Amino acid sequence: MPVLHIDDTTRTARLDGTEVALGARAFDVLHHLHRNPDRVITKEELLDTVWAGTLVEESNLTVQIAGLRKVLGRDAIKTVPGVGYKFTLGAAADPVERTSQKDAPPVPAIPSLAVLPFANLTGSDENAYMVDGIVNEITSALARVSSFFVISTTSTFTYRGKAVDLAEIGRELGVRYILEGSIQKAGDRLRIFTQLVEARTGRMIWHDRFDGSSDDIFNLQDTVAESVAAAIEPKLIWAEAARAQAKPTDNLKAYDLCMKAAPLVYRQNSLANLEDGLELLRQALELDANYTYAKALICYAHTGAFAARWWPFEQARAALPLAHEVLDSNPDDPLALCYVGHYIAYIGHDTKTGLTALKRAHSLNPNSANIEMLLGWVYNYIDQSDLAIEHLRRAIRISPLHPQIGIMTSGIGNALFQKGEIPEASRYYEQALTEYPEFATIQLGLMGCYWRLGELEKSAKMAEWFRQKVPDMSVSTFRRTRPQSSESYREAVIGALRANGFPED
Repeated sequence: MPVLHIDDTTRTARLDGTEVALGARAFDVLHHLHRNPDRVITKEELLDTVWAGTLVEESNLTVQIAGLRKVLGRDAIKTVPGVGYKFTLGAAADPVERTSQKDAPPVPAIPSLAVLPFANLTGSDENAYMVDGIVNEITSALARVSSFFVISTTSTFTYRGKAVDLAEIGRELGVRYILEGSIQKAGDRLRIFTQLVEARTGRMIWHDRFDGSSDDIFNLQDTVAESVAAAIEPKLIWAEAARAQAKPTDNLKAYDLCMKAAPLVYRQNSLANLEDGLELLRQALELDANYTYAKALICYAHTGAFAARWWPFEQARAALPLAHEVLDSNPDDPLALCYVGHYIAYIGHDTKTGLTALKRAHSLNPNSANIEMLLGWVYNYIDQSDLAIEHLRRAIRISPLHPQIGIMTSGIGNALFQKGEIPEASRYYEQALTEYPEFATIQLGLMGCYWRLGELEKSAKMAEWFRQKVPDMSVSTFRRTRPQSSESYREAVIGALRANGFPED
């Protein structure tokens, strides 16, 4: 059984006689846990003891706990969901109600997660109902994302008060990811911390903080639930992509192929990435000819291929039959619906059909930043700029670190351009240019904005940038390929094209 010795004078720790390298905060956390091995230490107590008089985020404590588990062993400190931690180094394994390895449920192929009870750090047990209510709302919001497998709170709440490690919970529930958090209260102000971790490794994938008032608790519950669901969706897509990437290529299945392809088709910063992503998706369809999500990602790849001008318009239209095939199958997958719906509106110029698909996707999952983003762009196409701005701003609000943030920002620029608010539009386009320079729509919009503002040198610079990307661009090509119905937008861009020497045909 491992033996830990802590020397208060030298502030050192030795495990089986070997000194353990610890930072000052980690030592303080370990010291307090080690002095209280017979009880569960709440997160609030640890924060007050180690960071006395300092307001810190719970993620600081989580980082220290993760570091201690690395050097002492995973079983040295157990998590007690909804409460805190228990020092268990050298303690006998808890025999109570533990599922055997043989009986553990399999981890689903799609992203799977459990939302654990949040720690009540408000200082009053009377607030427990509020803490549980927020967890219930978050779980319900995540469960509405059809591409997730979410464990119900009837299962996760059974862990309250039990000392377990996250890997054990992940195995017993058959999930890959765990969402945990805590709630603090000062007067009528609430502060909610959330973090998403990989169960097996304890690696933190995402964390955030939300502030609000207890006077409007139900609105705060909704805000936190929608924000967490929207933030987790892209994070899990990228986390799953990284997981699939690490697998041997000869063992890939259709799902893993799609997850490997996803980042390549989401952010196409090179033609090679686009082609590699499409090849993976074709392989996925060879394994499962009815894989709706693979078909939808192919459509999304064709969308981005033209938006970034890796392909000409005619080549980008090649997936239209596949997009209609997806819609004809009447899927309940909101991401698939939004990808093909936008593709049909943008490349197929059938905004009515595309908007219908995106509205259905939105009703199935109102907390997806991807859906909000593409729905906003389709409203741009039909010159409903205020609705476009509303959806695009909400996309940014619920997912401010989204990997495609530049598409959202430029969409707001496009809407402001159509509304005639040219100086403000140019500012949004300029910001988008720093976020996603490969998105050629930005240079096109800026060329028109600068021309309208009389900043001809800047317009010429954007024109040269765009010409290098699309050497055969002409006024007739713009008329034929752009889905926007706004006359003011189209006239401004056409004026800029002509002023900067682009041919008519």
